[in-house]
Amino acid sequence: MARSEMVIAIDGPSGVGKSTVARAVAARLGLSYVESGAMYRAVALLALESGTPLRDAAALGEIAARTAFRFETGDSVNRLWINGRDVTEAIRTPEVTDASSVVSTHAVVRRHLVERQRGLGAAGGVVMEGRDIGTVVLPGADLKVFLDAAPEVRAQRRLKDHETDSGLSADAVLREISERDRRDQSREVSPLAAAADAVHVDTSHLTAHEVAEKILEIARGRGGANMEIAANKQ
Repeated sequence: MARSEMVIAIDGPSGVGKSTVARAVAARLGLSYVESGAMYRAVALLALESGTPLRDAAALGEIAARTAFRFETGDSVNRLWINGRDVTEAIRTPEVTDASSVVSTHAVVRRHLVERQRGLGAAGGVVMEGRDIGTVVLPGADLKVFLDAAPEVRAQRRLKDHETDSGLSADAVLREISERDRRDQSREVSPLAAAADAVHVDTSHLTAHEVAEKILEIARGRGGANMEIAANKQ
């Protein structure tokens, strides 16, 4: 099927505001929003619930292969259903967050989920965010953006969300982020990296709204203006 609408890939490490920004951009342009990381979280949730060892790549790959994913793009939240079950809140616990960072390192899991993600982006009309969207999942995206921020800023942001253990200190969260970055950047399959043609945006001193506006300005120059007008009329 030929693509009929813009495809935007947004990548970057944890704590840079990818989800908030991607959701805002998708809403303004009237596009679907896909959070690729939520799919890894879902596999991690199922692994924890079934007692599957997080180092058992083959078993985790089977979970990824047999799980049915469905995203629902809403005004304020992007809901994820797996096998007919809404897991939007369940995948946001600190335990699942930690487990997903291990699950995502397995090549067999990534292979299955990348195939699903490519399917979601094949027809166009999507804003997809993650760590390997512009480099691996959707290398032909119309616009690729790589968000980044100072580690200390990212740590403070993580302390404010509900995915980090509230008992952790700022230094502990910073160490967690550094370790996650190390795993993401050094894994053999689909490491975290900016695509060669990605637009880099440092979000350290910008609000999510300001980052979204920067991306929208670029998108308008690449054919997204008409979509935004249409979306605003709905």
